Formats: sequence, C-alpha cells, structure tokens
Amino acid sequence: MTEETPGFDEQQPQQPDVPSGAASEDAEPKAAPTPSAEEGAAPAGDTGQNAALVAQLDQVRTALGERTADLQRLQAEYQNYRRRVERDRIAVKEIAIANLLTELLPVLDDIGRAREHGELVGGFKSVAESLETTVAKMGLQQFGKEGEPFDPTIHEALMHSYAPDVTETTCVAILQPGYRIGERTIRPARVAVAEPQPGAQTVKAAEESTEDKAEPAENKENGGPEEG
Repeated sequence: MTEETPGFDEQQPQQPDVPSGAASEDAEPKAAPTPSAEEGAAPAGDTGQNAALVAQLDQVRTALGERTADLQRLQAEYQNYRRRVERDRIAVKEIAIANLLTELLPVLDDIGRAREHGELVGGFKSVAESLETTVAKMGLQQFGKEGEPFDPTIHEALMHSYAPDVTETTCVAILQPGYRIGERTIRPARVAVAEPQPGAQTVKAAEESTEDKAEPAENKENGGPEEG
C-alpha cells in the first residue's frame, strides 16, 4: 500500500481562535474621546466659585473694618477713662491737702502774730520755721499786701475808709493774710480798704481842665509855636 500524501489543509498552520468581536475592534481606529457635559461646564463653575470667594472676601473685609472701629473706639474710651481717673485722683489729693492745711491756718496765724511782737525766739522759732517750710512744700502760698488793688474774689474787706491819696479801692492794711494752693483759694485775705475821697476826682478833673486851658494862653503870650 502506498502512503497517502497529506492534504493541503493539514499543511496550513493553525490560526489561533480570535473572537469575532475583537477582530472588528482591532481593525477600526479608536475615536477621540468627547468631553462630557460636566467637563464642558467646568469654566462656568470656576467663575461662580471665584465670585463666591470675592463676596466672602468682601464680607471679611467689612467685618474687619467694623472690628477695627470697635477697637479704636474702645481704646479711646479707655484713654478717656484713664485721664478722668487721674484727674479725679489729683482733685481728691488737692482736697485732702487743702483740708489739712485749713486746720493749720490758725497755728500759722499765731506764728505770724508772735513774729510781729518779737516773741518768735528759741525752740519755738525753729518749730515755727519748720512748720512754715513744710506747708510751703505742700503748695501753700500766702498772699495779701498793703497797697495792692482790692479784689473781691481774693480779699475780704473788714474795714472801710476814704483816703485822698488813692485813685481806686485799695488794701491799706492786711488784718489777716490769705492762703491759696495753686489756683485754689482756701482763705481770702482779710483787709482794710480805702476808697478815693468823694469829690476828689471831680476836683482833680477840674484842675486838669484848668491846666489844659491855661497852656494855650501861655503859648499865645510867647508868640505861639515857631513856624518851620
């Protein structure tokens, strides 16, 4: 028996089995992906987000301005409070010192009278001078001098008289000196005052008028003023 020659089909190499669907996909080129609806709307979303951030930033700036104004107002109120407290503290201190020195004024009056009578000697003189130095350091000032014009705000007139040699109401005697602390008067000066003699101003004005009238007559007798 002769051997059979293998057929054509047997000589062909076997192709791997490929699914039908896969062959079509490999054969056709893939199309470019199309943007979805959400991706197309992305720029509009970013714009809205930016607007929201700007609005939020404006709100923060407004709130910051309000808080800054509140802080400035609070700081101004605190400064006013500090000044008011300091002013009240100084006022209370001055009142306390004034009350203390007011109680010492009779002692100072006794020292002044003793000095006028020459009785301020020995140890009493040293104590008196120490006391006067201490009250001066505390701000106590004595005022009231003879010959100064009468001022009803700082003087208290206890005696009144007329004098031809004064042109206004004048303190002619200091009966009791006055005392002050700074601009605060704690006791007015008690004085004797003298006013101009009634009619003295009229007589003086008449004399001045007579002198003024007599001067042109003298100039006339002398030939008048020289002409240039």
